[in-house]
Amino acid sequence: MNVTTTATTNRHTIAVLVDNEPGVLARVIGLFSGRGYNIESLTVAEVKAVENLSRITIVTSGTPMVIEQIKAQLSRLVPVHKVSDLTLEGPAVERELALVKVAGKGDKRVESLRIADIFRARVLDSTNESFVFEIVGDTGKLDAFIRLMQPLGLVDVSRTGVVAIARGAEAL
Repeated sequence: MNVTTTATTNRHTIAVLVDNEPGVLARVIGLFSGRGYNIESLTVAEVKAVENLSRITIVTSGTPMVIEQIKAQLSRLVPVHKVSDLTLEGPAVERELALVKVAGKGDKRVESLRIADIFRARVLDSTNESFVFEIVGDTGKLDAFIRLMQPLGLVDVSRTGVVAIARGAEAL
């Protein structure tokens, strides 16, 4: 009898502190694409101008072995200063922002406003036939809001990707 065991795939949020210089993001993305790893979300921004450092936040999924390989390979890249797996290293705060455009009239318009109020989404733009909502929260909250807006006239969605930071006094 042949029994195959499979390791579970888990979602991980990884923060990477890198030199803020041309080509660094391409090298990080190349590491993922060259090995067939998927990036579910990617954000990058300068965080320490004086030290010329940027923070890349990557959300990816994989088995524990794959996640360890990703972290090890990221750590070996020359412009990388620190790699932190926020999923494993303790409590962290994750947020994402989305702009959601919904077109509709009558009852659908009223319903979209009611749902937006429940989700604490803000109206950024309003015309007689459409709204643009801003919603901030975890990925699940945004997914649920977008799913509820689909039958009401969802037209367009723009998302930032996940940003995350560890709780407590310690820095990355």
